[in-house]
Amino acid sequence: MIFERITIDPEKMGGVPCIRDLRMPVATVVAMVAEGMTDDEILAAHPDLEREDIRQALLHQQSGNQ
Repeated sequence: MIFERITIDPEKMGGVPCIRDLRMPVATVVAMVAEGMTDDEILAAHPDLEREDIRQALLHQQSGNQ
C-alpha cells in the first residue's frame, strides 16, 4: 500500500515516519486515537492535520510499518 501522506526523511525527526513533513510522527497520531481522542478532538488540537492524515496514520500502523 502506498501512503501518500506519510513521509520519512532521515534529516527530519531522525527518519521517523511523519505526517506530510509536518514533524508530527505517525506514532503520535496513533497514540492520540488509542487514548480515546476523536478525530474532531485531534483536528482541533492540531489544526495542521487533516482527517485523511489520521486515517493514513492508522493504516500505516496497521500495515506493520514503523
